[in-house]
Amino acid sequence: MKQLAFNSLVAIAILWIGTVRGQENTSLIEEGARVQKLADGMQFTEGPVWLPTEKKLVFSDIPNSKLMQWSKEGGLSVFRQSENANGNILDLQGRIISCQHGARNVIRIESDGSTTVLADKFEGKRFNSPNDVAVRSDGTLWFTDPPWGLTEPHEIPGHWVFKLDPKTNSIEVVHKDLAMPNGIVFSPDETRIYIADTGGNERHPDPAFHQLPASIQCYEVSPEGTLGKKLFQIDAGSDGMAVDVLGNLYTTTGGKVHIYNADGKLLEQIDVPEGPANVCFGDDDYKTLFITARTSLYSIRVKHPGAIAKAAE
Repeated sequence: MKQLAFNSLVAIAILWIGTVRGQENTSLIEEGARVQKLADGMQFTEGPVWLPTEKKLVFSDIPNSKLMQWSKEGGLSVFRQSENANGNILDLQGRIISCQHGARNVIRIESDGSTTVLADKFEGKRFNSPNDVAVRSDGTLWFTDPPWGLTEPHEIPGHWVFKLDPKTNSIEVVHKDLAMPNGIVFSPDETRIYIADTGGNERHPDPAFHQLPASIQCYEVSPEGTLGKKLFQIDAGSDGMAVDVLGNLYTTTGGKVHIYNADGKLLEQIDVPEGPANVCFGDDDYKTLFITARTSLYSIRVKHPGAIAKAAE
């Protein structure tokens, strides 16, 4: 992999930015932890995913059409070219699943570096621009499809959430009634799913969706993997999201990382120098929260490890 020199980057620049707000004795942030700036010089960072076997983070620089990589030993470099990749996640076999705006598809990066297109159409119609993806223990991939990267007319008459089964290549719609579905993540026990909606605007082909407010919506998920009733919503949108092993939800909205409990109660917030777009957990203990924020990559240590999808037994 070709290295990209960023000599202007300090190996790790430690920043104390504002405060981490929350009850001193109940904070989810590791005692004394501060936000660290790990790298900068990018255009718009998104989709962080931790590769445990390689001990590195891979994330998207969307406008530059690159997947970047960062590690403590190697710093920042280019991982590979992309077609405006956005959200990324590992499947149950540890392969990167990537949502690509430019190609309007969902791909899998194989162990040999080749790529497999898992989905680019639904019923013969091209997706808008797949945005973010969550993996379930049955191997299915649930992804959102707003039009943020769409430069051509819609082929699909809405902004939907899909479920893809890579084993059968089947694709089904699980949700049609969101304006701009974005971040998506399962609870640790997979009985719930959180889907962020960044709110309506004129880009939706149906005017009825233009005025919908931003929200994060929580739904039941059946043991068979079907979407159930809506349990509640948080009246704030989010881009990417992640959950820890206790089910706490880490969101990116309003220029900060907001942390909610499993039932949507706001617990605390983390101030970040640049508006965060996505988060994920990593390091050997999965207690480092990595934050992609506009032109830079940040991290902070937390008390509880992130939840990791594992194959059902």
